[in-house]
Amino acid sequence: MNESYQLEELAAAIQKWCAEHQVFPANGQAAEQITERTIRYYRTLGILDAPLGGYQKTFGPKHLLQLIALRIYQAQGFPLRKIRDQLYGQGEEQLADFVAKTARRQTAPPAFVPAGPESEHWTMTPLTDDFLLISRRAKTIPAGRLQQIRALLAEEPPARSSPPNPNP
Repeated sequence: MNESYQLEELAAAIQKWCAEHQVFPANGQAAEQITERTIRYYRTLGILDAPLGGYQKTFGPKHLLQLIALRIYQAQGFPLRKIRDQLYGQGEEQLADFVAKTARRQTAPPAFVPAGPESEHWTMTPLTDDFLLISRRAKTIPAGRLQQIRALLAEEPPARSSPPNPNP
């Protein structure tokens, strides 16, 4: 990731990473593809750092890491406002660590969303495009068990037979 990107190259690089790691927005509020236009939009929201250079604007490895982290949070269903708060002030090393941990797990990390009393920490783990696993006390499930759950969710439900007609 030690290179510079033009805007269209950055958009292509983030699309490639997301496709390789199967990271896509979870809630339908974000576009499936990150385009040059969405990158500019994220910049105006303050989620993405300013481009490098004067007249010829380029983007560096940190920009790519910011966009990858943004996609990971979108996959968890976070709104852009919360994503901006999570990414604010994160250095390149912190972003790289976050992305590396996520890539090793092959899924988005649990999101800690406090709700209710201070002792409660809710976690959300994406299972499929349609299902999230939510824990009220930050419990996690081993990766093997998550794969089993995902496999069950992917199975076709058995055909429902109609109940017998009581009046033949």
